[in-house]
Amino acid sequence: MLLTQTHIPASCLLFDMDGTLLNSYAPMLRAYTAWANRYGLDIDFVIRESHGRRSIDTVRALAPAGADVEADNAEIMRREREDTDGVVAIPGARALLESIPEDRWAVVTSADRVLATARIKAAGLPMPKLLISAENVTHGKPAPDCFLLGARELGADPTRAIVFEDSPAGIQAGIAAGATVVAIASTLSPEELGNQGWVRDMSTMRLGNDASGLVLHID
Repeated sequence: MLLTQTHIPASCLLFDMDGTLLNSYAPMLRAYTAWANRYGLDIDFVIRESHGRRSIDTVRALAPAGADVEADNAEIMRREREDTDGVVAIPGARALLESIPEDRWAVVTSADRVLATARIKAAGLPMPKLLISAENVTHGKPAPDCFLLGARELGADPTRAIVFEDSPAGIQAGIAAGATVVAIASTLSPEELGNQGWVRDMSTMRLGNDASGLVLHID
């Protein structure tokens, strides 16, 4: 369902990065295409499976028997870290982030910290005070660990958090954490995101306050 005239109270706002705050599809496609071609894998299938997941989890799931998973993952990470060409902010993302108190939001991403920092800078977005990255959790999305950790580090109730996600794995993780999930249909279609309230980007969002705290308005 397209979200309009929606008002959501929040203890904190937890943002996925790729496809949610910024578009990094071009460098991601280049990195995974190089890896898929090495093993004759279908790149469309690889990209679908990688969406919202840590690169190590994707490589473990799709690499053929006998592949050096750690070396393959290191090469994908190297390519992505060195390639920020085409990384741009999602419409409305910068304005929304700049309106939130710095202790009430975090970036919660499946990327590693070096990559996340490079892409946030390349997109011209404000750097979060709290960044939860791939290294911070043992179990990546769709496990809820990363969002639970983000809420805990902010001293917030995860059941009153708003999670912004653009992938089925991330949406599943947010729901499992007990948060309200807003899907961003920037990369996948609304149908591919499942039965989830969605918006195209963040240009319709603004942050306000009421007696209970923060309120996200989607106009």
